[in-house]
Amino acid sequence: MELPAAYLARMRAQLGAEGYAAYLAAMALAPRRALRVNTLKSAPEELSQLLGAPLARCEGAADGFFLPEGVQPGRHPAHLAGLFYMQEPSAQTPAQLLDVRPGEAALDLCAAPGGKAGQLAAALQNDGLLVANEVSPARAAVLRRTLERLGARCAVVTAMRPDALCAALPGAFDAVLVDAPCSGEGMFRREAQAVRDWSEAAVAACAARQRAILDSAAAALRPGGRLVYSTCTFSPEENEETVAHFLRAHPDFSPVTMRRLYPHTSPGEGQFAALLVRGGGGAAQAV
Repeated sequence: MELPAAYLARMRAQLGAEGYAAYLAAMALAPRRALRVNTLKSAPEELSQLLGAPLARCEGAADGFFLPEGVQPGRHPAHLAGLFYMQEPSAQTPAQLLDVRPGEAALDLCAAPGGKAGQLAAALQNDGLLVANEVSPARAAVLRRTLERLGARCAVVTAMRPDALCAALPGAFDAVLVDAPCSGEGMFRREAQAVRDWSEAAVAACAARQRAILDSAAAALRPGGRLVYSTCTFSPEENEETVAHFLRAHPDFSPVTMRRLYPHTSPGEGQFAALLVRGGGGAAQAV
């Protein structure tokens, strides 16, 4: 894999000599395929029997397992029936960090293709409300099909601009997930197109868009509610600096935790996730 020289220089400065060497070694390895058991329809033991092979649990992913060798997931009836969703371990972190509970109202603001939205629906146990939004109508159609396959009966799919949707539903949600579009550095090992599309200008453009989306999300969250901001990239501009910009603009929010996952430090690809809490208390307004 040939990575852009400017990107490698940034990673060397970010990780230091030892971390950079470990990162490059991990990038030379083939990624392992993983799945999330859809607990709305199945359980790990049942799925293991249906696949005819044992499932090895992914560290840090509550319902995540590595796909057994020789299994063709897209052709398996259990996949078509929505008993699992192909999702690498790191990507399961943001929805898990949001920790939605049955009876809550949750918003996934950038939800396509639907992996994290399906994870939120499973955490709700179909008891509550999930609004899954995707601004592109074509991608929203993919999102809808994913949630239907996964049996997410508590979900409503919308195709609106984040600012318009959040302004229309002020204080309506107990929990909001903003898995923002990003430069995709964390997916370089899997997606060659992400490598070809990368540039420092693209990083800056993504950061500007992410800040606008995250600013919109604040309006939709009730006082005392939880907000997770996440990306699958490593650039500080798109991660910590975006969170810092948001906190300066919204002093009623406080950071709880921030996590960075790299291919050499976790069993998956790259991910950043920050959990923020809005000050105050009370229930979400009725939608």
